[in-house]
Amino acid sequence: MEMSNELDRLLFFEQARKISEVTYASNPLDADNLTRWAGALLELSQFQSVPDSQKMIQDAISKLEEALSINPKKHDALWCLGNAQTSFAFLTSKEDEARPYFEKAAQYFQQAVDEDPSNEVYLKSLEISAKAPELHQEIVKHGLGQQTLGAGPSTSTSSSSTKTATKNKKSSDLKYDIFGWIILAVGIVAWVGFAKSQMPPLPPPPPPPPR
Repeated sequence: MEMSNELDRLLFFEQARKISEVTYASNPLDADNLTRWAGALLELSQFQSVPDSQKMIQDAISKLEEALSINPKKHDALWCLGNAQTSFAFLTSKEDEARPYFEKAAQYFQQAVDEDPSNEVYLKSLEISAKAPELHQEIVKHGLGQQTLGAGPSTSTSSSSTKTATKNKKSSDLKYDIFGWIILAVGIVAWVGFAKSQMPPLPPPPPPPPR
């Protein structure tokens, strides 16, 4: 299945989320399904406002923790949980509040590597996770993260509408780059199974009760 543009991606992962939700209703102990569900939520969080992104990421974290309670050594769930923690940290405007999420992310990436030492994606994620706090500091330092990091819109007046538009564009581009960096490999790792299975359609709704 090719995802030629952002709308295709949105529709693809929304469909994946719905399929996972239906699957969970019939088999809540399917750790693979919970991991796919969380991966879909992480992808969909890119298309939301900051508060909605945070809620969606927290939901993904809950799904991944549930998957790990079923299979504590599930390395792809550990890796996705590292991504989720990193994502949430970048949407946190204060460094001291973001730090614990970065630390948890590094721990989960390390656990994923421990379970699958030859996985290059896991190794790369662990490597770049060490740079994430520094990037977060730069975002805060240069004031590019008011929207990206969840600080809300600026209440100060700008000397120029052009300057404001440029700054907003930088913030928007930065948010896209951060999420792209964090979640790039989700499509490589977490969704190969979905693509190969050609994602069966959702079951039809039950018929209405007789009158």
